Amino acid sequence: MLNIIFKRALIVSLLMSVHFFYAQTHTVPEQKTQLGFGQVDFLSIKMPVGEQNMDFTGLHYNLKLNDWSYAGAGLYGAVGGVRGGFFTLGINAGIQKKITNQLFIDTGIHFGGGGGASAPDGGGVFILPHLNLGYDFKYFSTTAGYSYVNFFDGGTIKSNQFNVAIQIPLSFETAKFKDRENNFTIDDLKNTSWNTLSNRISLMMHLNNAKVTKGSYKGSTIRLAGFELNSYLTDNIFFFVRADGAYHGIKAGYMDTFLGGGYHLSMNKNRTNILAKLGVGAGGGGGVDTKGGFLIYPDISLEQKLFNNVYASINKGYLMNPNSHFISSTFGFGLKYYVDRDGILSGNQVFTKGKFKGFEAIIKQDLYLNAARDGGFNQDMHQISLQLNFFLNKCLYAAGQTSFANFGDAGAYAEGIVGLGIQSNTFFNNTTSIFTQVLGGAAGGGGISTGQGLIVKPSIGLNHKLNDKLHIRGGLGYVKARGGNLSNTYINIGLSYRFSFLSVK
Repeated sequence: MLNIIFKRALIVSLLMSVHFFYAQTHTVPEQKTQLGFGQVDFLSIKMPVGEQNMDFTGLHYNLKLNDWSYAGAGLYGAVGGVRGGFFTLGINAGIQKKITNQLFIDTGIHFGGGGGASAPDGGGVFILPHLNLGYDFKYFSTTAGYSYVNFFDGGTIKSNQFNVAIQIPLSFETAKFKDRENNFTIDDLKNTSWNTLSNRISLMMHLNNAKVTKGSYKGSTIRLAGFELNSYLTDNIFFFVRADGAYHGIKAGYMDTFLGGGYHLSMNKNRTNILAKLGVGAGGGGGVDTKGGFLIYPDISLEQKLFNNVYASINKGYLMNPNSHFISSTFGFGLKYYVDRDGILSGNQVFTKGKFKGFEAIIKQDLYLNAARDGGFNQDMHQISLQLNFFLNKCLYAAGQTSFANFGDAGAYAEGIVGLGIQSNTFFNNTTSIFTQVLGGAAGGGGISTGQGLIVKPSIGLNHKLNDKLHIRGGLGYVKARGGNLSNTYINIGLSYRFSFLSVK
């Protein structure tokens, strides 16, 4: 009798354990909305020694920390004057305070680094505070007011000027970073806050060849490497951000960035896509004379599905000034990854499962110890860096990074690199992890000896948890230029922001 009771109790316990385990492993992560906004701004900077003004335009993304403050990062590039190829990267912090339901005050500061060839930018570090009055039109806002710029590490660029900006709300849904790689069926997600319309984005890593037909380096082919991010407004219409850097064919230092829109046409049961795009932006450096720096970029691409959400892409386009001072014909190829995120509903697709994917954004300060210069001497160089990591699984991630010098008399130096990394499981009471990564790509400018621009950067480091989203990150690495004398150790420290998002298919 006791034996029968024991067996029945054991069976009940096992069933309860299975039920408990099932419930725990199938708990859908809580959805939280991270408020944020994108910004495009413009200012005309007074230059020293009688030089005409440098028209400066910026592209930023800021997270709302609460209902009155924000922080983020942004790029600036020259689009007018004689400093084509003048680029900077920096961090933003600011306050927005409402006066009425529509009127508000926007004040803050941008701190960064960068510059351009022969420009009086010193080490490259600068500050750019502003005080603006804004008006909220519901779907977008405009601001205008006073700003001040100062390249204070040996530079002579110092100016007060009027600035204008457009801000567009760009929020996204998040879950905890530790929830990455958890899988769920659509039925699991139906009765949760994830039962909303999905948003489509795509990320492409590409190589592009620009055959110069008019202007600097006529007859030469500039080899470019970079990335492109597309965000879809409808099933067919999207906007994109694109950045490239030269790694071969000319002296190191050329870079361009674009913002634009396009139309997406699918066929062959969504296995084949044709994309027509038009972008406007800034570019120059490396001896490529783009005058003020303003460029336009029309392009058409053909994509073919390889597997899952991965496509191979080939493209044909033009890269040129509006006044045709510089013209090049472009041809390239890339790998693109599509993501339908943040919801399980779609107008023309049927999703069957979802997975939470990890993402990490890192802002950091690098120190290159005894960086080799073109003049045959070595000197320490500092740079500000932005790195974005997309986790392919629990530990492996794909990374993209851009960096700009901000101390050390190398203001025009910049990097645009990509690669892979591995991050360990956490230890020390789930507070610490180890990472190692290898990145490579284009770099040059500022008198740093990088040859034609190709560099490789392996590194190793630690992450330490501050809270669920913020970590302190420190690293030690080595940088080596192919064809140049840059070959030295570097260290860095920074802050990372991490989360996971729902990807469905």
